[in-house]
Amino acid sequence: MTQETGGFAALGLNPNIVAAVIATGYEEPSAIQQQSIPIILEGHDMIGQAQTGTGKTAAFALPILNRIDPSKREPQALILAPTRELALQVATAFETYAKQMPGVTVVAVYGGAPMGPQLKAIRNGAQIVVATPGRLCDHLRRDEKVLATVNHLVLDEADEMLKLGFMDDLEVIFKAMPETRQTVLFSATLPQSIRAIAERHLKDPKHVKIQSKTQTVTAIEQAHLLVHADQKTSAVLRLLEVEEFDALIAFVRTKQATLDLASALEAKGYKAAALNGDIAQNQRERVIDSLKDGRLDIVVATDVAARGLDVPRITHVFNVDMPYDPESYVHRIGRTGRAGREGRALLLVTPRERRMLQVIERVTGQKVAEVRLPNAQAVLDARIKKLTNSLAPLVADAEGTHGDLLDRLTADIGCSPRALAAALLRKATNGQALTLDAVEKEQPLVPTSAPRERTSGDRPDRGDRERRAPMPLGEGRARCRTALGARDGIAAKNLLGAILNEGGLAREAIGRIQVRDSFSLVELPEDGLEKLLTKLKDTRVAGKQLKLRRYRED
Repeated sequence: MTQETGGFAALGLNPNIVAAVIATGYEEPSAIQQQSIPIILEGHDMIGQAQTGTGKTAAFALPILNRIDPSKREPQALILAPTRELALQVATAFETYAKQMPGVTVVAVYGGAPMGPQLKAIRNGAQIVVATPGRLCDHLRRDEKVLATVNHLVLDEADEMLKLGFMDDLEVIFKAMPETRQTVLFSATLPQSIRAIAERHLKDPKHVKIQSKTQTVTAIEQAHLLVHADQKTSAVLRLLEVEEFDALIAFVRTKQATLDLASALEAKGYKAAALNGDIAQNQRERVIDSLKDGRLDIVVATDVAARGLDVPRITHVFNVDMPYDPESYVHRIGRTGRAGREGRALLLVTPRERRMLQVIERVTGQKVAEVRLPNAQAVLDARIKKLTNSLAPLVADAEGTHGDLLDRLTADIGCSPRALAAALLRKATNGQALTLDAVEKEQPLVPTSAPRERTSGDRPDRGDRERRAPMPLGEGRARCRTALGARDGIAAKNLLGAILNEGGLAREAIGRIQVRDSFSLVELPEDGLEKLLTKLKDTRVAGKQLKLRRYRED
């Protein structure tokens, strides 16, 4: 390894793991990684107190991968996460760091997906199991020996797990595992409930505490917009129509994505090029030089390929793919706003990535405002403005140099000066009709965060789903409303569990639970409703007050 491996090689990790880490763009371990990796490598139990965004996933993933035996086709490490989204994120990180470890496989186990394939993957010998507690307990009920070979356990965001009511599930999981296991616990806070778990289930744990440093990027204007994954290229093309940029760098996650997006941009007439790890050093230098001197305006790059890229004329950064962590986000957008110049950073967020957006905002200490994709009128205005700016400098002496030619052409063609000017404009715009009707007829891109007019055959957008009529009430039931919804990370099972636990009801007493984006509806017994609501008034779900109220249906 060259010195590019930075401090990771010095931590005693397998060279193949170090190489995979370097390939993701990391150069030096973060504070939590520097302190945690040696402790976990030595086999100690550990309590890590660190916020999300400090690099804690790699802090436990790298040393655990180092201790995995690829020749043993059996579960060896279990990582528990409070939510499906975090479980998927952690599983993806393990897969990334294990890319150069043949034989190591990872399975994500979470609710909402078929159980059969998950259990089959475990039985087939996936060495790394990343799971939510509830779904893992479902598997344990089918096969109580499923964790019998696990010798490394990580509880990620343990405080969030307890807030979501997983205490009983955790105890079931602990009992299903060998007592000789290594246990690592990460938590942003250490309330008494977490300390009690540590006292019961950890053996002489080492303690690591990292104070999260607020990273500020105040010189850069930041915004995000919600899109679906298959909208990203269209969204970038639409944004480029209205953004006034000098030079721009677009970040994506994969080498293939750099080629695909750069090709799409070139097809639309932009001076764009890809920059990824497969590009030779001399070609990389040519691309950067071209960006510096204006022969290129857009570079589509992966994080690792953009290391060391410093081009003062970059005014915009597009995060087309979400970065793996807030630190990478800060590094990315730092490519703009150099030398006192203004900079603008746009982040494309898919619905599943909202949680990472919240983490970025928390770590940077700044709100990343939401914007909408430009509508047809904004695109038309931008196109006309570009045409105006290109023609304005030519008008001053055009009549003196080309006036006689104009007269001859109108006479030869037999048309008016207006008709000839229109024909020349058609040629200058490659036949593109600069009218609102023409722009609206182009393939529409609907901002996923904004309501829109619907035509027959349209599926309801999110706004419509929020406004749709509730399902008919069951007999003897009343409908109640809470301001907690999907955007708060709430699922129907969370509401059901809280009401059963705090309300003392039987399961059959609770009717339908409808979770919308910004609120939820719950059917409860009409008889004794007010007394029940009083009983539930202090109930909390996912750390937030339930505040159930009778729903008035107008």
